Amino acid sequence: MDIDLVFRIAAVGIIVSILNQVLVRSGREEQATMTTLAGLVVVLMIIVQRIAELFELVKTLFQF
Repeated sequence: MDIDLVFRIAAVGIIVSILNQVLVRSGREEQATMTTLAGLVVVLMIIVQRIAELFELVKTLFQF
């Protein structure tokens, strides 16, 4: 597993948490929630792409 993937996910988490804190302190809780959900979607898209690559690798390995 690439360490780059872990750093990407951590970077998204740090950015989202900072934005969340700024928005909550300014009284914009709804936007903070949407920012958190957007960060979750971005991380899930990264993970889904990696899982798709894994399935393609297994498919080519066993030649189905």
